[in-house]
Amino acid sequence: MITITRLPIDPRRRRRGFTLVEVLVAATLSAFVLAGVMSTFLFLGRSGIGVQNYNDMETEARRALELFAEDVRQASAITWTDRNQVTLTVNAASIGYRYDAATRRFLRNGGTGERALVSGVTVFAFKAYTITGAEITDFGTAAALTTAGRQTKQLQISLEATRTQQTVVAATNTVLSARFILRNKIITA
Repeated sequence: MITITRLPIDPRRRRRGFTLVEVLVAATLSAFVLAGVMSTFLFLGRSGIGVQNYNDMETEARRALELFAEDVRQASAITWTDRNQVTLTVNAASIGYRYDAATRRFLRNGGTGERALVSGVTVFAFKAYTITGAEITDFGTAAALTTAGRQTKQLQISLEATRTQQTVVAATNTVLSARFILRNKIITA
């Protein structure tokens, strides 16, 4: 026969909870872990917003350049209003492109009205070139604008766009287009 004898339980060894030191250590470790998780979450959120800003700017710039290139290549004439505004004659219709410094937007004015192609533009320039590739730089007078309109055979855009949001570093996109040739415009050297 087997007899089981229970040993008496020492009251000093009996535990019913945690000591104050254990609770403080656990709370401190939990606070460090929570701070690490929160900082990682905020960092990933800011990074995501930054990537979204770059993506939006790149998409706008790509669409604007595609539309601009199509219009320039089909243009049979160009009229300069000033250094930041041109009107292209495409299939007997006038299509205007301009940079509005007040609203910081690159705009297209076509048959459906004016629409913004790129927003947040901080630096903008049209560059015009002759049939030989020489850059046209004089846009100061009405006569110079008329001469530039007659001589322009290639057109290029350069711009810089910036997006900023609260708590996120500004995202900047610099765009330099190819030289688009006015294929339907007749110029003799």
